Amino acid sequence: MAVPKTGPEPLVDLGAFLESFGELLRRSESREAMERYATGLLADLDRKTAAGMGRALPGTNGQRLQEFLTNTRWDWREMDRLRIAHMIEHATAGEGVVVVDDTGLPKRGSHSVGVARQYSGTLGRVDNCQVLVTTHYVDRVFDWPVNGRIYLPEEAWATNEERRQAAHVPPEVAFQTKGEIALDLLAEGREAGLEPGVVVADPGYGDQGRFLDGLEARGQPYVVGLHCDERLWLPDGEAADDEGPSEAQELLEALPEEAWERVFWREGTKGPLVKNFTRLRVARAGPGGTQMESEGWLVGERPLLGHAGDRKFYYVWGLDERPLADLVHLAHLRWIVERHYQDAKGELGLDDYEGRLWHGVHRHVALVMLAHCFLTLRQTYAGHRKEEPPPETSGTDPPEGEGAPIASSPPPGRGFPP
Repeated sequence: MAVPKTGPEPLVDLGAFLESFGELLRRSESREAMERYATGLLADLDRKTAAGMGRALPGTNGQRLQEFLTNTRWDWREMDRLRIAHMIEHATAGEGVVVVDDTGLPKRGSHSVGVARQYSGTLGRVDNCQVLVTTHYVDRVFDWPVNGRIYLPEEAWATNEERRQAAHVPPEVAFQTKGEIALDLLAEGREAGLEPGVVVADPGYGDQGRFLDGLEARGQPYVVGLHCDERLWLPDGEAADDEGPSEAQELLEALPEEAWERVFWREGTKGPLVKNFTRLRVARAGPGGTQMESEGWLVGERPLLGHAGDRKFYYVWGLDERPLADLVHLAHLRWIVERHYQDAKGELGLDDYEGRLWHGVHRHVALVMLAHCFLTLRQTYAGHRKEEPPPETSGTDPPEGEGAPIASSPPPGRGFPP
């Protein structure tokens, strides 16, 4: 999304958009603070802190904006619910996918809720940060953030009563893995009316058995990344019982060359994104390496002959009738979420919140998502929506005549499965 800049003056269309959220707030002063905060997130400011926005925006100040975040009574989860319902009505084209992901919010201190030395995919290393788990809706026309929650490291936060009390973490919030948080976020989305056709996630979620178990228990089809050493079973009757599960990489290396085919999934910044893919029927390994009853597809990805690139692995469940090209398109939809994180941080101040409290940071996240959804509707219905160059640049434009024919014609829109 190319985020348009806006000045500090009230936006007429923003005011109209926020009217349906006014029921969250009893006082007119609180509704004005919500409008000012949202305008500040949209404004061309270097830092979207309450103090910074308060200095730049007329009709408010940092103290009022901070009061709105921390002391005014309103429920950020109810804001999410209303926003999701609004977007389902006005910004869905059907057959949508929900992408599960997380992003690191770098922090200097140690008091902000959830902050710890932990891995951040944003930074590409272990560093001092918060980790925000999110879900994001994508279809052929629209994409917008659904909801998010801060991950609490177990020892540093979830079981540290002193830190929990200082950050006002509710007593009912216990330690959860990122996958368990994601299941809760998906359930909240469903309660608001969002029923994804497929859930997509990266290998950080593909190796969480409870997360995948939860999706399957709900009958939710999914496509998740896998690490090369993830152990899987061939279906019953295709391997001796004493062989046990094998690593994903080993299973695909044993396939004949003719099992691989070229698949194009969308245009990248340097031309068509196309690689070799294959799939193999497998079953996940359960506790102790036991073979699980449900089966899915192991999908393998590798660069074309003579081209550099990493091999990647995916596990697909509940999409048995879909062609390989569709599965490839679904597996690569995560680029849209990476673009969202770039916009949300670079333009809307997602990582600028400086407070320490549980409800404060989640209110800030809810307001950032509210601002992002406003922009989605504004650009779409103003006729200004256009595809930005995606960050993924690892595709290869194959030499003429090389390899097998491409398995699919270019898909519509952003490479969404037809």
